Amino acid sequence: MGKTMSRSRLKSDGTSNDLQRQIDDLRKEIHTDGYSMSIGELHNLYINGELDIHPEFQRYFRWSVLQKSRWIESILLGIPLPSIFVSQRRDGKWDVVDGLQRLSTIFEFMGQLRGEGQELLKPLILEGATYLKALDRKKWHDPHDPENSLTSDQQRYIKRSKIDIKIILRESDDSAQYELFQRLNTGGSSLTAQELRNCMLISINRDLFKRLDNLTKYQSFQRCVSLPEKLVKEAYDMELALRFILLRKLPIDELPGTPLGDFLTERMKNAALDRSFDPKKEELAFKAVFDLLDSALESDSFRKYDQSKKRFTGGFSVAAFEVIALGLGWTAEKFVKSRQPMDVERLVKDEVWSDTSFLTSSGLSAAERLPKTIQRGRSIFGQ
Repeated sequence: MGKTMSRSRLKSDGTSNDLQRQIDDLRKEIHTDGYSMSIGELHNLYINGELDIHPEFQRYFRWSVLQKSRWIESILLGIPLPSIFVSQRRDGKWDVVDGLQRLSTIFEFMGQLRGEGQELLKPLILEGATYLKALDRKKWHDPHDPENSLTSDQQRYIKRSKIDIKIILRESDDSAQYELFQRLNTGGSSLTAQELRNCMLISINRDLFKRLDNLTKYQSFQRCVSLPEKLVKEAYDMELALRFILLRKLPIDELPGTPLGDFLTERMKNAALDRSFDPKKEELAFKAVFDLLDSALESDSFRKYDQSKKRFTGGFSVAAFEVIALGLGWTAEKFVKSRQPMDVERLVKDEVWSDTSFLTSSGLSAAERLPKTIQRGRSIFGQ
C-alpha cells in the first residue's frame, strides 16, 4: 500500500482545481508502506544490524529514568503504542526517523543498547512507575537478583507486543525524507534548533555530521569561543561552526530574509545532499581561521574591546563572531596561501571595535543584522 508526497510547489492559478493539483503534486516523492511488528522482531533486527537507531542521537534525546520507566509500564499495561517511522536505505536496512527514544529505551532495558563506540550500555533499572508500583527497581534479567527481574512470561509479553511501523521506502526522494524527519520531530520537542538539525544531519549525511562534530572539538575553536557549559550542552558551538561553514562565502544578496534558524536548516540540508559540496575545503578554512585567532587573542577573540580601558570585557558576542570569524573566513584561502602574517590583534582592537554600532542595533533580528556584520568583517579582513 504505497503513499507519496513531494516537496515541490505549484504556483496558484486561482482555479477551483488549484488545491487538488497541489495536493496531488505533494504526494509524488515519498513512497511508504506499513505493517505491525513485535518488539521481539524489532529487537532481532537491531541485534543483527538491520535497524539503525543512530547512537549519536542519544546526546540529544534525553529521557529521564522516570520517562523510560513509564514507557515500559505502558507496554506492560497493553496501552496502544504510537507508530514508529523508519527509512529504508539502499542496502535494505532501516534508519529510525521517529521513535528512537522509545526503541532505545526498550533495548536499554533488555541490556542490549550500544553507545557511539558500540559499547554495551548499562541496563536500565526501572523506577517511579505510575500504576504498576511493583515495577520499581525491576530489571529485565539478573541471575543474581531474580526477585527484581521480570519473569519469563512478563518478558514474552513485552517481546510479543506489537508496534505499527511506517516505512519510508528507498525509492523516496532524499530531500523529502529530510523534511519528514523535521516535521515528525519538531512538534512538542524539547530539543534546541541545532540539536534537531544535528539529528537530521545524522539521518541524511552522517559523514558531514561527524566532520562538523569534530570541528567543534577543535581546541583552537573551543578556546576562542569560550562558551558557557549550558550553551555547549545545547549544541550552540555546533551552530556557530555551521554558521561559519554556510555563511563565510555566501554572497551578501543571498543572506537570509527569513528567520536565520530556518535559513541555516535549509542551507545545511542542501549541503548535506549536494555531492559537489567540499567539506574538506571548509575544514581547512575553519582551522586556519581559528588557529590564527587563537594565537592572537585566544578567549578574547569574540569579547568586546573597550578602547578607553584598553582591555576586553564581557562574554562571547555572536555579532563579534559574525564580523571577525566570518570576515576572516571570507579571505581564509588568501592568507593561508600567501603565508603572510596578519596583525589580527590590531585589526580587532583598532578596526572592529572602533565602531560598536553593530552591537547596539536594538530590535534587529539576526537576519537583519547579518548583512551589516558580515560586510563589515569582509571590509576589514579582506584587504
